[in-house]
Amino acid sequence: MLSQKMQDALNAQINAEYYSSYLYLSMATYCEHVNFKGFANWFRIQSQEEMVHVMKFFDYVNDRRGRVELKAIDGPATTWDSPLAAFEASAKHEQHVTGLINRLASLAISENDHASHGLLEWFVNEQVEEEATLDQIVAQLKLAEGTAAALLLLDRELAQRTSTAGSAGGAA
Repeated sequence: MLSQKMQDALNAQINAEYYSSYLYLSMATYCEHVNFKGFANWFRIQSQEEMVHVMKFFDYVNDRRGRVELKAIDGPATTWDSPLAAFEASAKHEQHVTGLINRLASLAISENDHASHGLLEWFVNEQVEEEATLDQIVAQLKLAEGTAAALLLLDRELAQRTSTAGSAGGAA
């Protein structure tokens, strides 16, 4: 059974994961609006993967006889100065999420909650992958700055991303 403190922290993380999904959907909408369909595709799939994360936490809390308490989700930003700015915001957001996951893992350790720590290890590894992927995309966008052909090639490359929803996941 989950302690009240761990249950509250996991519920806060469920809310944070919902927000992440909402944020990435907003970024997809922005990219669609500025005619970068490939970037929009990448963000749309990222939004779907965040929902997989929501459900991992949701199912875990229920499996541990806890109670999921859904809260209001803050509205995300809706516009960025450029696709690069959107991906930079995404990278910053993932660094924030990494901090949230690390704090949850530390709480699990302090509470001697091995089951929760085991779940959170998957998320710790996932965040390493998320940050690395976004660092790569941001670096490529910076290299492409001012070169329309390079920007269009990257847009086409990110259009090839497919959903891994339902699998063990991971950012592409």
